This record gives sequence, structure tokens and C-alpha cells, in this order.
Amino acid sequence: MPVVVEPAQPTDFPAIADLTVTTYTSQGWAPPDYQEKLADVAGRAAQAELLVARLAGGGDAGDGGDGGDGGDGAVVGSVALVLDGAFGEVIDGPHEAAFRMLVVDSAVRGRGIGEALVRACLRRAVHAGKTAMVLSTDPRMHTAHRLYERLGFTRLPERDWSPVPGTDLMVYRRDLP
Repeated sequence: MPVVVEPAQPTDFPAIADLTVTTYTSQGWAPPDYQEKLADVAGRAAQAELLVARLAGGGDAGDGGDGGDGGDGAVVGSVALVLDGAFGEVIDGPHEAAFRMLVVDSAVRGRGIGEALVRACLRRAVHAGKTAMVLSTDPRMHTAHRLYERLGFTRLPERDWSPVPGTDLMVYRRDLP
């Protein structure tokens, strides 16, 4: 099944909010006081470029393209890409980009959607002239950690942080060409 990664539109915000809150709460990754932040898609859009993944007809499965034909399907994944400024305690200078709140609908996990979103973030960061990509992740997100490591990210424990009390995040980094 092909996946198209493209910029989110404001009409996607309710689906992104629902997917993000559902994903984090169903896995026990978000305390109640963090759920409001997860649902604040408009706030994220003011600080980051939101990308969505959609399943679409035609093309090769897992092509991970940035837009193009067939992007009219339902949102099955999302990520917040930070190319300028800061979104949390993750970026360490203007040379770094970051992504946060990567989510994939549980019904389509294992089909390369998370990887397509990460690769789209990497391409956009390289195009923006960044020299590194950083991300933060919950210590319990073991499947995501394997994906990040397979894509060349390494742990930076000295940069771990907490967005709210009781939510501790691990930081990973990858140099960009």
C-alpha cells in the first residue's frame, strides 16, 4: 500500500489531534496533564512544520514521497518537524533540526509509514541546510528506537529532558550530509 507524506492542512488538525492523543494514551505514554499539549495541533503548527502520511492508491508501497498524486486518503501518521526556532528542549543551535510527536495509526503499523515520515523529515532538513537531526522519545517506545537506530540515529543521554513532570524523554541525534 503506497504512502504519501505531505504538509498537513488545517483540515487535518482534528485527525492529527485524535491520532496523537489516542496513540499516546492507549500505550500509557501520556499522563493526563500532557494530553492537552498532544491535542494542541494548531499550537504545534505555529512552532513546527506538520507532515502527514496518507495511504493512497497507485505507486509502490512505502515510497515515502513528499507529496504528489494520491494524497487524498485519510491521515495515518503525523510528525512535527522543527527547522527554525525551538519546540521543547531538544534543539542545540541553528544547525540542528528536530522532529517530535511522530505517530502512526495502530491499524497500519509495520508498513513503513513511520520510516517514510522520518525520511521526509531528514530530506527537508538537508534541503534547509541543517547539519544534524535530533528527536526525543519516550523510553518505552522500543519499536521507534529500533527504527531510529536503523536510520543512523545515536543516543545522547546528556540531552534527555522532561516536557512536563513525570514525562521523561530520551534524545537521539543523527548527522546530516
